[in-house]
Amino acid sequence: MDQHMAKNDTKMGILLMIGATIVFALQDGVSRHLASEYNVMMVVMIRYWFFAAFVIAVALKQTGSLRLAAQSSQKGVQIFRAFVLVAEICVMVLAFTVLGLVESHAVFVCYPLLIAALSGPILGEQVGWRRWAAIGVGFVGVLIILQPGSGVFQLAALIPLLSALMFALYGLLTRYVARRDTTATSFFYTGVYGMLFITPLGLIWWEPMTLTDWAWMASLCVSGALGHWLLIKCYETAEASAVQPFAYMQLPWAAMIGLTVFGETMRSNVVIGAGLVVAAGLFTFWRESLKRAAS
Repeated sequence: MDQHMAKNDTKMGILLMIGATIVFALQDGVSRHLASEYNVMMVVMIRYWFFAAFVIAVALKQTGSLRLAAQSSQKGVQIFRAFVLVAEICVMVLAFTVLGLVESHAVFVCYPLLIAALSGPILGEQVGWRRWAAIGVGFVGVLIILQPGSGVFQLAALIPLLSALMFALYGLLTRYVARRDTTATSFFYTGVYGMLFITPLGLIWWEPMTLTDWAWMASLCVSGALGHWLLIKCYETAEASAVQPFAYMQLPWAAMIGLTVFGETMRSNVVIGAGLVVAAGLFTFWRESLKRAAS
């Protein structure tokens, strides 16, 4: 089977993306449970130990040596990228414990719009007026969720927004390094340097865990590796523009877990705002795919 054939199974790609969103939503639920019992840094650290081991195994399988996997002409950017992601995960897990899954995800879902808005200044890409309009609509959606002028607004609501901004920056840096580095190299830096950043912090806040929670921790580690593996396979199987819209499925899955497992509530402004953000994001993807087809 040649590379071109491998790249064009859109149906399979979509199924892999939906699978990844289910795994990530479950992971968010487990993260929320563990981080409400233990320190966020410790939870993220243990997850990263496993993730780094997984990344090293993948690197060895793909390149045959860690030195080859770590070869990059842009090491500084790669290391900064790894730092941004591990910080983003800590911020998002904190958001789950403070705000819950429903509201955190409703705000976080604006990250593709932030990527579109920042792709101009950071990557030098052209963003036309239609995409700027969509970004504006998405931002209105975020404001509807946050309700900054009302008594409902709390500073905690800005935590997932900060997380979305960091994740957008991570996404743009990933796009930037992809111009010269392979996926295997980027993946290697993400896992290994992320682990190096978080380990000292996690060890400072180490707490003994119950046996049951170690079982949850194990499921968190395995699901993290599985989710990333599904994503890699997804992008190998289908064009990114075809599968990317399905990444939004993580929002309903996470909301279902928040509502059923954690007894969270769904306020109407959150539903309306998230709907606007998702619609604006889908429009942005559509414009991007049109632009790619034209070029």
